[in-house]
Amino acid sequence: MEKGNHSEATEFILSGLTDRPELQVPLFGVFLLIYVITLVGNVGMILLITIDPQLHTPMYFFLRNLSFCDLCYSSVISPKMLLNFIAKRKSISYTACAVQMYLFYAFSDFECLLLAVMAYDRYVAICTPLLYTVNMSRQRCKQLVAGVYAVGLVDSMIYTCFTFRLSFCSSNIINHFFCDIPPLLAVSCFDTHINEIVMFTLVCCIIVTSFVTVLLSYVYIISTILQIRSAEGRCKAFSTCTFHLTAVVLLFGSLFFMYLRPTSSYSMDTDKVTSVFYALVIPMLNPLIYSLRNTEVKDALRKAINKLLTNS
Repeated sequence: MEKGNHSEATEFILSGLTDRPELQVPLFGVFLLIYVITLVGNVGMILLITIDPQLHTPMYFFLRNLSFCDLCYSSVISPKMLLNFIAKRKSISYTACAVQMYLFYAFSDFECLLLAVMAYDRYVAICTPLLYTVNMSRQRCKQLVAGVYAVGLVDSMIYTCFTFRLSFCSSNIINHFFCDIPPLLAVSCFDTHINEIVMFTLVCCIIVTSFVTVLLSYVYIISTILQIRSAEGRCKAFSTCTFHLTAVVLLFGSLFFMYLRPTSSYSMDTDKVTSVFYALVIPMLNPLIYSLRNTEVKDALRKAINKLLTNS
């Protein structure tokens, strides 16, 4: 229902993480460091997997795509956020806001679905190792990733179209540091009940479906690992999953808290902190998670550094 006759918003003002002036520069420094680590870590992972033949396996093919998503995921938010820490006017145009939302939700979907595909890859590798090269052929891997991107792009388009079909005339101030759906719905002058239902339904479809795929994969994986007689064999099998499990817990834990908790417990300040974690911190952590205790990645990095030193 329309709230009143107001002029349509042509731009929005992002309130940011905090309105305290003394915190703007320190926060700029903190988030600049996070973004630089994210760039270096994910670009490094992409290059390392590309140049090292030992890493040309389905698991690392998916990991390279995950690093690409993390890189883009963070880059959709970080540059504008950093600019707003030091800018006097924290505005974003109507079109730029729509584009930012579309890209953010697209890469968010990619991330969830890729983690589900990576869980399936681990299931095939551990539960049916003799058929692994057949079931996870190069063609099959490309098809899975193409499906992930197609679903994410369509899902994000629905989010964006349903949100920006509304009129934003009650206020143009978004109580957030980027164009997210809940704070935009809060400044709409129309009834947003349908939008909330559509958002909840689509979020459930992507997050819950991805999580159930991961959960079922690991039920079979753990069952198979427990049947391995030697302790060394069990440890070796499970070690290939620990990195992925860590990434799953971090991402899905924050997403469940953000989107699937009761509406009565919503708090925009809490949502901002949660958004910082899953949109900026997790993309920084993922390359570290997959490299610090991964002997294959560390060996590939060592070889790349030795080759650079030799050539120089």
